[in-house]
Amino acid sequence: MNAGSLKDCFLNSFSIRGEKKAISFFRDGVVETEITYPELDRDSNRMASTLRDLAVNKGDRVILFFEKSLIFVIAHLALQKIGAVAIPLNPGFKKLEMEYLLNDAEAKLVLTGPEQAAMINEIDPGLATIVIHTDKPYQRLDFFRSASDDITQEEVEPDDPGLIIYTSGTTGKPKGAILTQRNLVHDAKNIIKIWEISESDVLCHALPLFHVHGLCFALHTALIAGAHVLMLDQFSPQKVIELLTKKEGEYACTLFMAVPPMYGKIMDYVGEKGLDFKHMRLWTSGSSPLLAKDFEKITKIFGKEPVEREGMSETGMNFSNPVRGRRKPGSIGLPLPDLEVRIVDIETFEDVVPGQEGEIWLKGPAVSPGYLNKPEETAKAFEKGWFRSGDLGRVDEDGYYYLTDRCKHIIISGGENISPKEVEGVINRLDDVLESSVVGIPDEKWGEKIVAAIVTRAESGIKAGEIQAYCKEHLHNWKCPKELVFLEELPKNTMGKVLNEEVKKLFQIE
Repeated sequence: MNAGSLKDCFLNSFSIRGEKKAISFFRDGVVETEITYPELDRDSNRMASTLRDLAVNKGDRVILFFEKSLIFVIAHLALQKIGAVAIPLNPGFKKLEMEYLLNDAEAKLVLTGPEQAAMINEIDPGLATIVIHTDKPYQRLDFFRSASDDITQEEVEPDDPGLIIYTSGTTGKPKGAILTQRNLVHDAKNIIKIWEISESDVLCHALPLFHVHGLCFALHTALIAGAHVLMLDQFSPQKVIELLTKKEGEYACTLFMAVPPMYGKIMDYVGEKGLDFKHMRLWTSGSSPLLAKDFEKITKIFGKEPVEREGMSETGMNFSNPVRGRRKPGSIGLPLPDLEVRIVDIETFEDVVPGQEGEIWLKGPAVSPGYLNKPEETAKAFEKGWFRSGDLGRVDEDGYYYLTDRCKHIIISGGENISPKEVEGVINRLDDVLESSVVGIPDEKWGEKIVAAIVTRAESGIKAGEIQAYCKEHLHNWKCPKELVFLEELPKNTMGKVLNEEVKKLFQIE
């Protein structure tokens, strides 16, 4: 059997695992459901049959808009078997956000949680939905179990789309990055190879499933490699540590993937307990920069240096420090196999010399062909076949890469990409607000903290708490400003452009 698609990779893996456990799902720290590789294959076949009965066919787009769960995994696998396109979305998105996403995605079907179903119906009453009750144990979800587990295999080609991940854009409107089967397969195989993931690994999975980090880098690789996934329903420092300190038995973990804020919370919980993690093989960190002091702290507490890496929704994983070799604090590491990298002057597009800062350009089999329904945005993202990452960086004499800043005005808070324009758009809808500027400032807990400078009408008596409450009504909590300052006017240059660096200084304590 070939491996030109995710479906092929999964089927190849499932066929040789015997009765090995694939996923143990933990709810509130307790095992709720366990499923073997053959059961994973059978149940995803039945889900595929159910979706086909609902007229979901190859190429159709299906939104996954519900909580992290085993049924989420089954639905995702089923869509890959059909050749349909999965669009995972954060279940915490609010109505304003979903109005845009539903319109942009043009999905055939939405699988949604009960809390989100009413909102979906209110936005588009004609859109087909299936309500998924993730509050119930997986074994009690029976809507697909009577369907046939004997499905006709769909021919899925390398250039067929398999996944669309929405990423914040500089315009304030999220963009759907199309990931083809070739992109997804190459990315998964690369990670398995460089991180030496195998069927002997046990992954503690505490990440969300609506990002490439938790879905592609963690879940895809583990299932294709035949590892045992211990999937937590949500991140909890206490529950994670309870798992990671098990030294023997089937729940003794070897691998943990996280973002820096997760490590921060875990280390705060561990404190000076002096716990033993010698059985752990690999700790990885990504999605936002890891401070050098946190690199050292992780090394001290967990007994091994973390492997820092870098990836994007549009490209999969691009760089990683080596599992066997020198790991440099603050560096995103070395390019992954088959990835070409350039660092260019942002004005001339000429390559800069090693050590000099420039924009990182990428080319390789894992790079997205572009954005859904956005030809202009796609054209802007590429230059003569090279993907413009929007990140500024440099490379040292040993070939290790570093991120130094971002061309794009995207804020990364808690591992989440946030568009300032989107947040400003919500704040500016308030009648009392004349204009606003949203920026990110350094924060030890979140990486960057969302703050806003606001100019209000002279007679306005609006308070900061009212603005923050309004944001929480229309935006996910991690997009909402943590601090606000009121100004008579925003700092601007002679052309009327807001000076973001001057805004940031308003919040920085000397």
